[in-house]
Amino acid sequence: MIIHRFSQLTQAFHDLGPGDLFIGQVPPTYLKPAILIDLMARGVRLLPSAGAQMVSASKAAQALILKQWMAPETRVIDRRKTLLDAVTDYERMGINAAVTKAERQHCGHGVRKWDQLETLYNCLSLDGHHYPFVLQPYLQVETDLRIIAVDDYWEAYARCNPNGFRMNLAAGGESRHYTLDPSQKEICRQIMHRAEMPFAHIDLVITRDGATYLSEVSLSGGLRGAAISGAELTELKQARLMALAESGS
Repeated sequence: MIIHRFSQLTQAFHDLGPGDLFIGQVPPTYLKPAILIDLMARGVRLLPSAGAQMVSASKAAQALILKQWMAPETRVIDRRKTLLDAVTDYERMGINAAVTKAERQHCGHGVRKWDQLETLYNCLSLDGHHYPFVLQPYLQVETDLRIIAVDDYWEAYARCNPNGFRMNLAAGGESRHYTLDPSQKEICRQIMHRAEMPFAHIDLVITRDGATYLSEVSLSGGLRGAAISGAELTELKQARLMALAESGS
């Protein structure tokens, strides 16, 4: 059985097993991990894979699994003790400013800059509803890139917002076309391979000293600033998934 809609998946959920295929994504609900794990345990094939969907849905999972491409000293903070240890380490290393990224918040709403590490600890250690979140040193970013990659289609544009450090276009930023160099494309390919993503929206940052780091990655994302339309991109993504389904990959 091949299922293309989540509504069909829920109807046939308990009857699925080896040989069945779900082409699509499980919506971001609290049951998403349980659904993906159960389907995988029963041998149901998923496109995109369960791993790709979990990484796409969680900034903390990205910081855990894709840490090698992120800024040095990027950390997943899952409790007060981890936060205190991280703040202590940052202070010891001379890192004075930091950025936190909250789970399940998009368009820059969950990104916060902290100029004082003690303030960060005092605010986020008061209760447990902030955890998990991602902690990173604050970087002096020269260029903020959004890359859209689906099979042979690649598009990149730089984002700029003169009114704040959040470069996202939803907050009033502007964009310009950007041509990726071979090393930047290779970084994107490595990230997609590690995250098992057949296509991706990848955010890279280039610092003033020329270093390139992964900021975030997702199976879907905003297209403000992109040349491709939403309908065209959806068609490319579906074609990619169908090609993988037919190849057995």
